[in-house]
Amino acid sequence: MSLPADRTALDLLDAHLEALWRGTDLPLPRGPVPLAAGGEGGLARWALARLQCLPREPNDVFVRQVGSLLAEFRSRRCPWNAAALRLLDDTNVFVATGPRRYEDWAHDVRAVLHRSVPDPRGWVRLGWDCTDSARHTVPAYPFDPPDASVLTRRLYPLTAEAAVAALAVMAEEWQSESAPVRSRPDRDAVLADARTLLGRYGPAARCWTNAKTAACDPAPDFLAAGLQGTESHRFLTSEYVDGLDLFDELGLIAVTDDEVGVFWSIGAY
Repeated sequence: MSLPADRTALDLLDAHLEALWRGTDLPLPRGPVPLAAGGEGGLARWALARLQCLPREPNDVFVRQVGSLLAEFRSRRCPWNAAALRLLDDTNVFVATGPRRYEDWAHDVRAVLHRSVPDPRGWVRLGWDCTDSARHTVPAYPFDPPDASVLTRRLYPLTAEAAVAALAVMAEEWQSESAPVRSRPDRDAVLADARTLLGRYGPAARCWTNAKTAACDPAPDFLAAGLQGTESHRFLTSEYVDGLDLFDELGLIAVTDDEVGVFWSIGAY
């Protein structure tokens, strides 16, 4: 099935802006792409007009401005994107959703961790930053996911509210966190963004975590413990690549009949 023209235009524009932001230049395709007068078509026109107004020199300033434009473009595209960027864009996280293709959804989770499938809706992905050399060393970097036959044995089910709390504490830092979510003045707003993200998967979604505290209780109090109070089964690589040691993690997986969502907080130094 072909994608709607406006969706295709937004996907192409997103890829173009990200390439510019990363210091490369992925050109837009030749020829016009039909755009509606409003809605997504209007968003594409707005972003293109903003991009055309940005001076190309000095290059470092141009790259920063493109990064800001990309973030605003993604936030305007849908409320889910906006919530993801508000909640998790300033922390070391991996956020991605992929299609559900297998009865054993562990295969779908592995595909997401290997970045081998696109988001079915074209929404934002937050890929924990890594260099090409890291991916050459460990193809799924920063992950070294277990085989599908083992993967689910390292996960425990969560209630819906516990899943919201697990996602909310990913807004914290692993080291020297001065403001845990439980004591922040915007605690309710943080939780609301977490509910928006999980709301994508619907009320029938099943949620899982690698946090060992959920082994005996599907409703652990992640907010009380905070990010630093978790201990988890390892999905990250133990390879020391590009001077980074990956020392801790918290993962959350949402599974539906159509999609699998993967959220991972990563401690590194």
